[in-house]
Amino acid sequence: MGLRLGDIAPDFEADTSKGPIKFHEYIKDSWAILFSHPDDYTPVCTTELSAVALSSADFASRGVKLIGLSANDVESHKGWIKDIDALTQGSDPLDFPIVGDKDRKIATLYDMLDHQDATNIDNKGLPFTVRAVFIIDPKQTIRLTLTYPASTGRNFPEILRVIDSLQLGDKHKITTPANWNKGDKVIVHPSVQGEKVKELFGDDVEVVYPYLRFTSDPSTKKEKA
Repeated sequence: MGLRLGDIAPDFEADTSKGPIKFHEYIKDSWAILFSHPDDYTPVCTTELSAVALSSADFASRGVKLIGLSANDVESHKGWIKDIDALTQGSDPLDFPIVGDKDRKIATLYDMLDHQDATNIDNKGLPFTVRAVFIIDPKQTIRLTLTYPASTGRNFPEILRVIDSLQLGDKHKITTPANWNKGDKVIVHPSVQGEKVKELFGDDVEVVYPYLRFTSDPSTKKEKA
């Protein structure tokens, strides 16, 4: 059975482009995003890692550590990173580790292998990884999983949007509606009832239905003195 939301992200030790790591020690008390790539020196993967490098400050500002994974060894990663850095024109060099996983041990642990396309294998007959994403919270709990086919590049602004939603929901008793972006109205969590509504949100509650109540994004409100 694959990993599910609410599971503890499996720990592992691995060599990376930044040296050896123990995964749980690396993420410690931070949010983290673990995302996999089918292969080094491939076009879609190169654009993805360039996009993440350009957005690394956005992830860092949210307390999120990044870690990539590709089905190659670390020496291959180090050469490939030079191409990725060239795409960002040196303004935002790739500064997070990429796991070397040529034997697919970690890809197997996280169920990242491509079972859809039986021809998507390397010259040793091993399946490549799909484009998997795991958002992991400071308690090392898996909060989101996404899986893209090898042919489709990921939308990293969407992953940032989910981080914003999860972090806001953990801090305040809210959920976020369809197509929500930071600053938009949010939904009062169904568990908040009675006097607790006024205590948490004051008069800033718009009741559409008893089960659908909007309030302003708490992150846009001034902190109380």
